[in-house]
Amino acid sequence: MPRSILIIRQFSLITTLLVLSTLTLTANAWSDDQGAAPAPAKPAVSPAPEAAAEASAPPSVPAIGGGDLLKVTVLGVTDSDQEVRVSSEGNIFLNLVGSVHVAGLTSEQAQATIAGKMSAGGFYNDPQVAVFIKEYATQGVSVLGEVQRPGVYPLLGARSLFDVLSLAGGTTPKAGQIINITHRDHPQAPIAVSLTNDAAKSAHSNVRIFPGDTVMVSKAGIVYVVGDVHRPSGVVMENGTQMTVLQAIAMVEGTNSTASLNNAKIIRKGPDGPKELPLQLKKILNAKAPDVPLQAEDIIFVPGSAAKGAAKRGVEAIIQIATGMAIYRP
Repeated sequence: MPRSILIIRQFSLITTLLVLSTLTLTANAWSDDQGAAPAPAKPAVSPAPEAAAEASAPPSVPAIGGGDLLKVTVLGVTDSDQEVRVSSEGNIFLNLVGSVHVAGLTSEQAQATIAGKMSAGGFYNDPQVAVFIKEYATQGVSVLGEVQRPGVYPLLGARSLFDVLSLAGGTTPKAGQIINITHRDHPQAPIAVSLTNDAAKSAHSNVRIFPGDTVMVSKAGIVYVVGDVHRPSGVVMENGTQMTVLQAIAMVEGTNSTASLNNAKIIRKGPDGPKELPLQLKKILNAKAPDVPLQAEDIIFVPGSAAKGAAKRGVEAIIQIATGMAIYRP
């Protein structure tokens, strides 16, 4: 066979193999593209329940009440402005629509109510109503209880609880942790807010206060220490904090040398009346027994060893002594 023909045949064979390889690779790639499943989508991350609840909760806003002065405007209608005062029945009287009951509604709700009446009467087509509370019937907030300067303070708009307490000079050392807030539009449903010394949690207690609200700061609990101690008195559980026997004894400057420490006791009020609880005061003072937490209105009685009958003093007599010395120690 001539050499030229052999070379041509070899070249044709190589070309054929290259074409077949190319077709095979193309078919495999097409098959992979058609059969490959799409990449799974990443699941949507749901917000935490607390965050979702906080995002969906509407902000607290004051409700319209009797005596408030409102400014009602229909946007785009220059001669529609009206200043009306809410009657004692909770109604206002507007041009065209007449009487509208707005007491108990927020500004946004009143806007929707007035716009609905205007549309229903055919006076306007899709009116854009704005309601502004120009003047509250009660322009002040009452701050009572354990604050430095109780009284009524002017409040023209919404403020925070801490702002209002600052107006009254802050709380006294006798203040408890509970503050009761009564909103003027819900006088039968006071809200209890618990104060805390934890800065991370205090923001949740800083609720909004509106004109006409009443803020009542509760009094802290008191523990009485009577008997053979240096300064028998009532000791305040400052800012609602917990108190132990050692702390209470320290606040009255300790016991006298004649005290019968083994016969000390706690008088605690219960649903069935006052009860005596034995107190191992000597062991507690010597760190041989755990300290005992106290409750508000507890009475620590430390008898004197000089009087034989002191340890046997009755519960009623001890309570009478404590009641007669209701002295606050800041």
